[in-house]
Amino acid sequence: MCTFGFISTTCSIMDSMGILEEDLEKILMGGGLEVREFDSANEVQPVTLGKDVCYIVCAVIFNSKDEVLMVQEAKRECYGTWYLPAGRMERGESIIEALQREVKEEAGVDCQPITMLLVQEQGPQWIRFIFLADVTGGSLKTKAEADEESLQAQWWDRESHLPLRKRDILSLIDAGIKYRQNQWFPALQPVDVPCHVICQRLLLAFMASNGENSEEERVWLLLSNGKGNNVSSHPCLPVRMSGKRCPLPWSALRMVNECMSSSYDRLNVNMCGILGVQHNGRVLGKTDGICFNTLVLVKHSEEGPETSNPPTLDGHCYRWHELTNQSMRVKILQRIKEGTVLPVS
Repeated sequence: MCTFGFISTTCSIMDSMGILEEDLEKILMGGGLEVREFDSANEVQPVTLGKDVCYIVCAVIFNSKDEVLMVQEAKRECYGTWYLPAGRMERGESIIEALQREVKEEAGVDCQPITMLLVQEQGPQWIRFIFLADVTGGSLKTKAEADEESLQAQWWDRESHLPLRKRDILSLIDAGIKYRQNQWFPALQPVDVPCHVICQRLLLAFMASNGENSEEERVWLLLSNGKGNNVSSHPCLPVRMSGKRCPLPWSALRMVNECMSSSYDRLNVNMCGILGVQHNGRVLGKTDGICFNTLVLVKHSEEGPETSNPPTLDGHCYRWHELTNQSMRVKILQRIKEGTVLPVS
């Protein structure tokens, strides 16, 4: 009986670790996972596009001459100035559908996204998704086709004078040029997985050198124990809701502060970037949320004997899990050291 119970428990643990590794593989490949529970005590309130949240899409598109696609604004407050094709998502749209609609309406061309380039946010109420894309059809909008969306579109060589609506797009164009020259992170597209709130799934890692082999590094991941602090529950990555005006890096800092408060002042927390974006948006008020799968690194700020181990956790809501899967460990270390993640600002 005892032997059978021991074997059963061991198999259960191995099965759970296998599921965890499958989930990690999906996350690292830019995939998505269903959001079932949250690790914050905040009341869960679904968000509604146009009411609680505003999502904006923006396209960086080049031609064979390395000129960038620009549109001339028709809005009264910025009439006649130039900007990248951009606009707000509409209800019932996916992020990609919104991008393609805005480019078509403002520039007259069809496009296909290559990758997300950057995510910009000011809390969950204002989030902008910048894409690198290619033209796949259509023709540039002319002055004769001017409407309330735009006056016209043209290719810009980035050297001739062009009155810009805002200079913030220059850094976005630079990001597109950089990615075309060197794809420093894998091409990333939003994943069609519904979510009803703005939240963040954290792949929060701690790494330290192996005392026996200083060239080999060990990696621990922070896991959630689930609701009710049930330590036998299926191991999973923490998922935190984002409060109003709480950007992703701040949410990560807050979680570390909550679960490692006794050592927080002696830690460095680095929001490395985004591994994936989950959104559906088909059902108003029920799937308007977004889950960002993010990579976060925690390190001790001071050297000492204790720095070879993860920070002490306060309470029983979380636990550290050391990765023994060599392939998974290498993949995570590579993402951290090479910075191969989608930037967020």
